[in-house]
Amino acid sequence: MTTIRYARNLYNSISRPAKLLLSALVLCTLPVLAGCANSNSPGTSGSTAATTATSEAGADGPAHKLTIMLDWYPNAVHSFLYAAQAKGYFAEQGLEVEIQMPADTNDALKLVAAGKVDLALSYQPQVLMARGENIPVKSIAALVRHPLNHLMVAADSGITRPGELSGKQAGYSSVPLYEAMLKAMVTSDGGDASSLKLIDVGFELIPALSTGRVDAIMGGFINHEQLLLEQEGHPVRSFNPVEYGVPDYYELVLVASEQGLQDSQGYYQKFVEAIRQGQQFVAGNPDEALKLLLEHQEDTAPLDEAIEQRSLKILLPLMDAGSQPFGYQDGATWEKVNQWLGENGLLAQEVDIKNAFINF
Repeated sequence: MTTIRYARNLYNSISRPAKLLLSALVLCTLPVLAGCANSNSPGTSGSTAATTATSEAGADGPAHKLTIMLDWYPNAVHSFLYAAQAKGYFAEQGLEVEIQMPADTNDALKLVAAGKVDLALSYQPQVLMARGENIPVKSIAALVRHPLNHLMVAADSGITRPGELSGKQAGYSSVPLYEAMLKAMVTSDGGDASSLKLIDVGFELIPALSTGRVDAIMGGFINHEQLLLEQEGHPVRSFNPVEYGVPDYYELVLVASEQGLQDSQGYYQKFVEAIRQGQQFVAGNPDEALKLLLEHQEDTAPLDEAIEQRSLKILLPLMDAGSQPFGYQDGATWEKVNQWLGENGLLAQEVDIKNAFINF
């Protein structure tokens, strides 16, 4: 038991990208999944969560099959999917849904754009940046409506606001967007972003902060890295980017390809209706929803139930669209994010937001 507990704690101490890499390496060692070398196949780009719905005939005939690729391994933010499946909401819409896990966080957008999977979970800024590179993807639902990625410092560091990071070391996780967010936050708070000592810590966000290698990290999520740091005895102070010069953005969105929308928009509308029911169930029955999620956790990505409980409490209000249906997207939000990305040199070319999203 001690060995198992140590292994779980070690796994949970590493960051989101590292877990994906670890999962991919483990999967590729299994003889039955020897096809891992072919990254263009959705069946080999990551493990398939054992969540394929029982094929049932819909009102108009056999269930229509759809595949969706997650943004990461199954965790609390995906509870609405597993609820929709377990409670039969997909089946009621005449759908049979297969949920896949990516081997890399960049897989989802690439594979949906290439038509290798029908739908994918990604992030609003990444959708706009992809469209800036002529990648034909479009968001069809906003799932998490506000940033989860916050700037974090050790609670006992004496740093009480982003501007105080001037001249200090800040780590980020290999993503230009996170570097731009970090600089914007420091500048907005009156600090000198040019004096920041930026360190690309890659997968090592948690150990970089907990060991004092850096004074702050950008790329950690308040519903995961912050919770793990606190659980390990390293409480943090987090700063919401929206309060420091970064526009409010949708952290998680549901994405389809333009071709997929032309061919299957009716089925995608049914999918969105089913996940709306799924999210309604999660909001009303969080404990039961969490149990459904835990039944589908990956062997290579074991979940800490206490962490996922806390995560879900953080997520539910951030996923609530208020008077609008779950998934609703606001054009003004898309415009503000698009403008900010352009001003910070993160778009390869201008993007017309009218083509970046659609509401069902």
